[in-house]
Amino acid sequence: MHISKPVLALAVGLGAGAVQAETVAIASRPDLTLSLANELADATLAACHAQQRTAVVAVVDRSGQLVSLQRDDNVGPHNTVAAQRKAFTALSTKTPTLVLAEQAQRNADAANLTTLDELLLLGGGVPVLVDGAVIGAVGVAGAGGAETDQACAQSAISQVFPAQ
Repeated sequence: MHISKPVLALAVGLGAGAVQAETVAIASRPDLTLSLANELADATLAACHAQQRTAVVAVVDRSGQLVSLQRDDNVGPHNTVAAQRKAFTALSTKTPTLVLAEQAQRNADAANLTTLDELLLLGGGVPVLVDGAVIGAVGVAGAGGAETDQACAQSAISQVFPAQ
């Protein structure tokens, strides 16, 4: 089959227009930088240390990519993966993981989230919000329990972002 050049140009032109109509212009938006992620990680460990606890802290950006990871000495190696999964879970669901864990105990539909390997419904993951938008999340593991992990993360976020 032979397509004439004007018809091909029209088809390409229409296709380009359709793509432009589907794109969204992203205005200036806050993002989680390496510097900010490290500040959150430092503040998280400081919050844990204030309680004489050691931990692992993972900070992910709005796309779920790991930006900062810090691990205290003598923290079990499984906690590194747990902290990353908690951060990813909080980001992905836009919900603190302690809340998700409580919901999963009360609601069979919420409990189904435990079947997703990427998610960890255990306290210690907290989304980072700026102007109502989730720009990342902090995950903590190994500080001595879900509530302590969660408190360390929330303390750091409140320190770095006092309005949250």
